[in-house]
Amino acid sequence: MKTETKRPVDLYFDKYQESHNNETNEILHWICVPLIIFSLLGLVWSIPFPYIGFLGKYNGFVNWASFLIAFSVYYYYRLSPVLSYMMLLLIIVMSWGIVSLEQLEKSGGPALWLICVIIFVASWIGQFIGHKIEGKKPSFLDDVKFLLIGPIWLLHFICNKVGIKY
Repeated sequence: MKTETKRPVDLYFDKYQESHNNETNEILHWICVPLIIFSLLGLVWSIPFPYIGFLGKYNGFVNWASFLIAFSVYYYYRLSPVLSYMMLLLIIVMSWGIVSLEQLEKSGGPALWLICVIIFVASWIGQFIGHKIEGKKPSFLDDVKFLLIGPIWLLHFICNKVGIKY
């Protein structure tokens, strides 16, 4: 009888789960992890990007966040193509939100970077409160790659719930 070996993504999920068993901590993660992704994407998006002549009218569509998106989606694809596609869809929705905040800023609203800093700090406070309640330190303190695992860990629950093999 052959035993099935776990894929690397499932091993990461098992390890991540070890410090995410308290219901309050899990709820805080469902709220804070997407907000951290959004705010980090917005902060990187806010870093001025140079004008590149060959991009022509497409200048502004490429920025520093483009590289962050490409790296993370590639990393996720190596772990699970299905989860990478889901994450890409989520990033597209978040990008729309960031562009909307840029438009708000242009019409006299608060700066994108300022909104993202506030969301980022508040979300990390929520994360650490969750881990204090859990009584276990965040996984990324042992291995920084768990900063990237958290978002797809949430998505894998959605896949399991609706019966999508990831």
